[in-house]
Amino acid sequence: MKQALLIICLLVSSLIYSQNSHTVNGETLELKTEIEGTLDLLWTIDNGTYRYFIRTTDNNIVELTNTKNTDTRKYQNEYKTTLQEVTKGSGMSTKNVNLTLPSLKKFVDSYNSSSDTSYQTQNTKPQPELRLGLFGGITNSPFIYNPENYTSSVLGAELEVITNAEKQRHSGFLQFRHTFENKDFEYRTTEISLGYRFRALKLNKLNIYADVKFATLNLSSRVDTYTDENDIVVSENYKETIFDAPFIFGIGADYRISNSSYIMFGYNNLVAIRLENGKHFSTDFTLGYKLKL
Repeated sequence: MKQALLIICLLVSSLIYSQNSHTVNGETLELKTEIEGTLDLLWTIDNGTYRYFIRTTDNNIVELTNTKNTDTRKYQNEYKTTLQEVTKGSGMSTKNVNLTLPSLKKFVDSYNSSSDTSYQTQNTKPQPELRLGLFGGITNSPFIYNPENYTSSVLGAELEVITNAEKQRHSGFLQFRHTFENKDFEYRTTEISLGYRFRALKLNKLNIYADVKFATLNLSSRVDTYTDENDIVVSENYKETIFDAPFIFGIGADYRISNSSYIMFGYNNLVAIRLENGKHFSTDFTLGYKLKL
């Protein structure tokens, strides 16, 4: 069994090696393919130096070089001449092409797009995406002393920035949220928060995520009513402004209803690292609508 496993490993290693190993001017190199099309762009790192190569349709590989003239001490830009030769007749200029991976990717991708109508660009950059959401719901303000576990209404708005519109895993958000007081629980607060969201489960139209608020600013007002030793009902109004880094965790979901709009659901304020729970588990649910800007 061990011998069979060893043979399989050797065969797999040999296959992987043959797929990546290329001989260029008698030199055997391990090259990574960056762009595939009419022209292929390949590269490797050799003793800390980046080296770039072009593979043509006849499977010929030529290196892109930029040597320095020993007399004039100026770079000779041979790579530009090479690119002009392999793209002859395309009318593309190499004047602004640099011997760097991003610049070469852009040039080769443009050439492939112009020479093959079925070619799909491979030089995509991660594009951010903005979403604006409005939501409402209920909360029992789980981190506030609320012995009767009363719930209050919530309204809010959120601006979410998704760092990569294609993968949509990571995002940050700025959220405005107001909790209203009711006749039984005279507590209200306006909260502005910054947070991070990670979409852990991505389905066809449904994304399920976890989020954390790492910075909050709360402008709160509360009325405490009690009976003193003289049986007199006393009401005291407290107002405070608190900035904190509470690390409040929640979960939620986005359900896509069109190419640019979503239904958003949140189960919020589940647990916090720097806040104590008010003796009741979170009853904090929000439902809203989110629009891609």
